[in-house]
Amino acid sequence: MDFVIFILAMGALIVGADFIVNQSERIAVHFNISEFVIGATIVALGTSLPEMAASITASMDNKPEIAVANAIGSNIFNITLVLAIIFLISKKITPKRDFFAKDSTWALVPIILFLLMSIDGVISFLDGILLLILMLAYMLFLFEDSEGLGVDEIPDDTTEGFKWSSTVGLLLVGFAFVVGGAHFAIESASYIALEFGVSEWVIGIIMISFGTSLPELVISVSAAFKGKVDMAIGNIIGSNLANTTLVIGFAALVNELPISLAENAFDVATMTAATIMLIYITANKLYSRPAGISLLLLLVLFLENTISNM
Repeated sequence: MDFVIFILAMGALIVGADFIVNQSERIAVHFNISEFVIGATIVALGTSLPEMAASITASMDNKPEIAVANAIGSNIFNITLVLAIIFLISKKITPKRDFFAKDSTWALVPIILFLLMSIDGVISFLDGILLLILMLAYMLFLFEDSEGLGVDEIPDDTTEGFKWSSTVGLLLVGFAFVVGGAHFAIESASYIALEFGVSEWVIGIIMISFGTSLPELVISVSAAFKGKVDMAIGNIIGSNLANTTLVIGFAALVNELPISLAENAFDVATMTAATIMLIYITANKLYSRPAGISLLLLLVLFLENTISNM
C-alpha cells in the first residue's frame, strides 16, 4: 500500500509542478518581469513550504536537530541533485541572467551568517529575526533589479486571456498538489524505509530532506524541459535562501535551535562546499554535463558518509 501511495504522491507532484510553472510564466508575462524573479520568489517560496512545515513542526515538538538538519540536507539536495539533473538533461543552457554577478553574494551570505550564528551553539530568537530580514532584503533586491526587464519571446498562448481568478486558482491548486504530494511521499517513503530496517536517523536526515526537496526537483526539471532555465535555476537559488533564512528563522522563533558545528561538521561543510561549487559554476558559466556530474559526486560523498555513520 505504501508503494501505491508513493506513486500517487509523485503523480500529484508532477501535476502540481506543471500548474505552477505554467501559471508562474503567465504572471511573469502579465507584470512584464523576468522568469528568474518569479522562480526565485513565488515558485521558490511555494516549493519551500514542505521544509517550513517540517522544521516548524519539529521545533514545536522540541526536536530542533531535525529542524536544522532538514534545512541543511535540503540545501545539499537542491544543488547536488536538482541542479545536477538540470545540467544533465538540458542540451544547451544559456541563461539570460548573470547569476554570478547578481546572485552569488545572496547565495553565500546566508551560509556565512548561519555559520557565525552557530558558533555559540544556538540559533536564537534574535538570530531568527535577522535571517527573516535577510530574506526580505533579497526579495526587495530582486524586484528592484527586475524593473524595466521584460520577458522576451513569449508564446502567443501565454499572453492571451489572462484572468487573475483562474491563474491564482490554478497556482493554488498546483501548490496544494506539490505540498500534499511531498507530504505523502515523505510519509510513505518513511514507512517503506522502516519496513526494510533503515534507522530513524537516516530517515530523518536523508529521507525527510530528500522528500522536502521533491517539489524543487520536479518543478525545476519541469521548467528546464520547457526551456525555462532561468526559472529553474532561480528556484534553486531562491529555495536555498529560503531554507537558510525562512525555514531556520521561523523554527528559531518557535524555539531556540541548539546546533553543534563539531558534531555536524561534515553536513555543514558539504552544504558550504555545494554553495561554493554553485558560485564557481555560475562565475565560469559551466552549465554543462561535467558540472552536473561533479555535483552528483559531492552528493554521493554526502550519502556515503551519512550511511556509514548510521
